[in-house]
Amino acid sequence: MQLAAATDEFYRIAKLPPYVFAVVNEMKARLRAQQYDVVDFGMGNPDGATPRPVVNKLVEAARNPRNHRYSVSRGIPNLRLEICRRYERNYGVSLDPETEAIVTIGAKDALAHLMFAVIGPGDEVVTPAPCYPIHQYGVIMAEGRAFPLPVADPADYLNRLEDHFRKASKPPRLILLNYPHNPTTACVDLGFFRQVVALAHRHGSMILHDFAYADLCFDGYRAPSILQVEGAKDVAVEIFSMTKSYNMAGWRVGFCLGNQRMIKALARIKSYLDYGNFQPIQIAAIIGLRDCEEEVGKICHVYEKRRDLLVDGLNSAGWPVEKPKASMFVWAKIPSVFEETTSLDFAKLLLEKALVAVSPGIGFGPAGEGHVRFALIENHHRTRQALRSIRQFLRDAARSKER
Repeated sequence: MQLAAATDEFYRIAKLPPYVFAVVNEMKARLRAQQYDVVDFGMGNPDGATPRPVVNKLVEAARNPRNHRYSVSRGIPNLRLEICRRYERNYGVSLDPETEAIVTIGAKDALAHLMFAVIGPGDEVVTPAPCYPIHQYGVIMAEGRAFPLPVADPADYLNRLEDHFRKASKPPRLILLNYPHNPTTACVDLGFFRQVVALAHRHGSMILHDFAYADLCFDGYRAPSILQVEGAKDVAVEIFSMTKSYNMAGWRVGFCLGNQRMIKALARIKSYLDYGNFQPIQIAAIIGLRDCEEEVGKICHVYEKRRDLLVDGLNSAGWPVEKPKASMFVWAKIPSVFEETTSLDFAKLLLEKALVAVSPGIGFGPAGEGHVRFALIENHHRTRQALRSIRQFLRDAARSKER
């Protein structure tokens, strides 16, 4: 018997769409192979250094042979204890490290495996629109049905959500939230979460909140945790990651916190699939959570300065863009001179003509069309270089349209 010739003949692979971002990535690779200098705002991949005490602890722990054995899929006890202490300090939320906290191999691990744990065939999950791809396709791979709701306007989202619950013959199994939001940078207050928690209580639904950008907040805004809402732990879990807050993308340290039943289900799934993170990484992560809060503030300040430079420069170049209150992204409507151009074609043009890479909005679903996303991962020198190129690109486009 021969294996299937094409990967799309595999059941779950066939459910996944083409990876839109791959088109831009391939163009970028070709240009760089030809020695062109591309300024890359595409992927949200932090470029800063991990706090030095965390790295030092990793080196120390890695020298101990005992730390090279299998770890535990739930995460080592002291790391679970430390994330619970951080939630108590930062949000006034009390969590039991034994039953209400689990360590995951990054946020994606938590998202994907939790979906497998709590979603059954045909179960409906309300997802953000537009959304980080795993938010929708994690549902699909778990045999659920994604019901996208626009998130740009939180008040409108709440109205649509309540309307959907009223009309649904069966309440959605789960509501998936993500604030500060990727890619739109939309933010909410605690009152928003109170309404969603109340809705979930009334209808017996669960809530999953992706809190990856918890600490990247500007202009006095502070992102709330959904677990601050009274009764939230009865229906909700929250996913937090050290990727953005601590510049630890490659370390893959995440957490799922909150509802005991959902945490138990995730722990059961993970016990069959992995042995947790490399133990020296977990030991070093304890130092980050315990001793590096000042470093988190410095990292946030870097993103704020980059945001100011990029947004001010785009506006000066004739590309109207609003400053986000949080996240490491800028969500920009395609300039009016290109209003009839798709986001993918615009991203390709910007890369070809200005040597600037961005993420096309369509990569985050149909609701992202008409926009592109900038990730704040380039330093000031390279951002200024990109702004000069963008300014010329827009001038050339305007002249061409006038002809």
